[in-house]
Amino acid sequence: MLKESAEKKDKWYLCIDLKSFYASVECVERGLDPFKVNLVVADPTRGNGSVCLAITPAMKALGVQNRCRVFQIPKNIEYITAMPQMKKYMKVSAEIYSVYLQFISPDDIYVYSIDECFIDVTDYCRLYSKTPREIAVMLMDAVYKKTGICSAAGIGTNMFLCKIALDITAKHSPDFIGFLDEEEFRKTIWTHRPITDIWNVGRGIAARLEKFGIYDLKGVAECPEDKLYKEFGVNAKHLIEHSKGVEPCTIKDIHEYKPKSTSISNGQVLFKDYDYEGALIIMKEMVYAQALELVEKRLVTDSVSLRICYSKDVYGSTGGTRKIGEFTNSCKKLTDFFEALYRETTAVNLPIRRVNISLNNLQDDSMTTITFFTDVEAEEKERRLQEAIVGLRHKYGKNTVLKGISYTENATARDRNRMVGGHNGGE
Repeated sequence: MLKESAEKKDKWYLCIDLKSFYASVECVERGLDPFKVNLVVADPTRGNGSVCLAITPAMKALGVQNRCRVFQIPKNIEYITAMPQMKKYMKVSAEIYSVYLQFISPDDIYVYSIDECFIDVTDYCRLYSKTPREIAVMLMDAVYKKTGICSAAGIGTNMFLCKIALDITAKHSPDFIGFLDEEEFRKTIWTHRPITDIWNVGRGIAARLEKFGIYDLKGVAECPEDKLYKEFGVNAKHLIEHSKGVEPCTIKDIHEYKPKSTSISNGQVLFKDYDYEGALIIMKEMVYAQALELVEKRLVTDSVSLRICYSKDVYGSTGGTRKIGEFTNSCKKLTDFFEALYRETTAVNLPIRRVNISLNNLQDDSMTTITFFTDVEAEEKERRLQEAIVGLRHKYGKNTVLKGISYTENATARDRNRMVGGHNGGE
C-alpha cells in the first residue's frame, strides 16, 4: 500500500510492463491461460539452439529462465511451441497504446519498448482524483479488458524508481504493482543483490565495481566519487545519481531531446559460420538496404563503421570507423567504400558469425558533396533509380527489387525481408 505521506510527492511516474507479452498474445489467441499453460515462443526451424523469445508465467514458475534456448528447457516439461508473429505483437502493442491514450496524453507517455512504457501521472492524480496506484489499476484493467493481456506496474517519484519498482518489487506483490520513493528505495533496494538486477547495470559494469569491493547500490553511494569518475568517466554521473535514487530526466525531457548527430545501423547474427567471401555478400546486402533507407529519409553520410565478429569468442572482432571524404547516399559509393574497409580489416581465414554496419553523421541530402570530379549526370541517374526502388518496395514489399547477389547461396536478404526485428513476422 502507498503511504498517505507518499501521496504528497511532487512527481509520480508509472512503468507498465505487459507480462510475458509475446507468450500472452499467443495464449489469448488460443483461448489459453498463460498462468496455467506451458507455452514457448520460438522458431523451431532454427533448431534446439533457438532463443525462446518468451515463455509463459506458468513455465517461469517451474524454474525455466526467460530468454533461454530451447535445449535448456528441462526434458520433463511438456509445452506448446508457438512460431513468432512479430507483426501480430506490434498490432496488439498499438492497440494497448490506444488504450492508454483514452486516459493519458501522448505528451505524458514514453514508449520504452514493444511491451513497456513510462507514464507521468502527476497531473492525472488530480484530474481523476485517484492515487498513483489507483491509476495503475485503472490502466491495467482497461488493457486486460481490451486485449486479455495481464500487466505489471512500478510506481515511483522519478523514472528510475518506477522502473526499479517494476523490475524488482512488483514481482513480489500479489497485484503485480510495486512502489518506491526515496525512503523506500533506501530500505529495500540499497542493499539488493545482485546489482545486475538494477536497470542499466550490466555484467561489465558489475565486474568493474567488484574491483572496488562494491556489490550493491549502497556501496556505490558510499564510494568516493572521484574514484568512480576515474573508472567510468562521464558515465559515473548516472551511476552515482541512481545509487541515491535520483533521476533528473523527465518524459518531457525525452520528447524534447534532439541528438547532436544521428546514425543508422544494422546487424546480423548469422545462423552458421560464414567464410570470408560469404560474409562479404551479407555485408553488401546490408549496405544496399541502408543506402535505400538514406534515400527514403533524404539523408547523406560521410562516415561508416564496420564490425565483424568471429565464430569463437577467442578470435574477437575486427573493423573500424572511416571517413568517406564526402557526403553521399550513393549505393555504389557506399558499397565500394565498405568493401575496401572489409578487405582491409577482416581476417581471411577465420569463420564469421556476426556482421554489423553503421552509417554515421547523417545530414540532410542538401549536404551532398559535389566537386569538379563529380559525374553529376550519373549520380542523378542513380539517385532516381534508388528513389524508384524505394517506391516499389513500399508498394509491393522489400523483395520486389533485389540485387543479384541476394539470389546466391549465402545471401540472407530475401529471408530477412520477410521478418520483423529479425524474427518471423507472421501474417
